[in-house]
Amino acid sequence: MKWLVLIHVLSAIIGIGPTYFGHLLFRNGQTVGGLRQSIASFKLLNFFPKIGGTLAVLTGILLVIVSSWSFSSFWIIGSLVLYVAIQVLVVGILDPVVKNLHLSLQAPDLSQDQNLPETSVRFLSKANRIYYTASILGVLLFTLMIIKP
Repeated sequence: MKWLVLIHVLSAIIGIGPTYFGHLLFRNGQTVGGLRQSIASFKLLNFFPKIGGTLAVLTGILLVIVSSWSFSSFWIIGSLVLYVAIQVLVVGILDPVVKNLHLSLQAPDLSQDQNLPETSVRFLSKANRIYYTASILGVLLFTLMIIKP
């Protein structure tokens, strides 16, 4: 049971942790070249939430099954809802916004040290709002995990 808890906690940290790097990657005031590099880093970091988050959910479900907890407990239901909401935000909404942001930076007339075009600024702002929302939900998720009964 201790090993399962360890795997669950580590996979949750590794799975949700990279979400907090989005604030650095998608910060305002970047040049075209800087944002292109940030998008490349985003694609690499996005691997961790997909694998770690999935492992966290599977081990969490297994923990409920092998323990005295119940799937009807508020903190378990709340945790699952928050996790699904984070996944919908990051995979379902943020990924397409980042793809559009990436496409907006592909114009051949854009130089690396140039300020962002208005279209890119709009996509960047939207990506930031989504990241802040996912981060807040992640803090709530970790809070539920820590203060559980």
